[in-house]
Amino acid sequence: MRFWVKKRAWVTTMVLALGGLLVWLDPRGPQDQAIDPEARAQEPGHVLENAEITLFGETGAIQQSLTTPRLVHTPQTAMTDVILPKAILFDSEERQWRATAETGTLNTDTQALTLAGSAQLHAPDEGWQLNTELLHYDGITRHAWSDAETILQQPPQRIEASRMDVWLDDSQIRLTNNVRGVHPPTTRSQQESR
Repeated sequence: MRFWVKKRAWVTTMVLALGGLLVWLDPRGPQDQAIDPEARAQEPGHVLENAEITLFGETGAIQQSLTTPRLVHTPQTAMTDVILPKAILFDSEERQWRATAETGTLNTDTQALTLAGSAQLHAPDEGWQLNTELLHYDGITRHAWSDAETILQQPPQRIEASRMDVWLDDSQIRLTNNVRGVHPPTTRSQQESR
């Protein structure tokens, strides 16, 4: 009987020791892993609904303002992704140029704004509207451009081009590559209404 109890105790000890060894060697068990900084840089820091961002220049003047129903900001990359953005871009005379699109990306460090999907830019005084699929804007130099097909219109006039540049401070537009347009002649009633 004693031998049997000794044998049973020895077998129980061996089973427990073997179980402990297997748990210690189990690759699925808890392990210390270093955090991947690249993966961490892609994690959003803020998700906001019905948000407004205002960026100021070095002198404290407003450079641009952006409102959106949804904003996702990643602080490690200073990138902010937005949907249905409505941007107000201020020139040196503080005139408000309005821009809209389906989506957008704003770099809060460089004040670079990219608007994609039915992007539009409206001039404050001139009354013209620019339409393109991809609009880039440098908030520091106040320069907007598009390398996509662009339509500049002030009804009844309409001009199309493959590239467009707009300098907000100068109210200057340059259309290049495959420029074509429609400029209907002025009718007598239009001249009389002036």
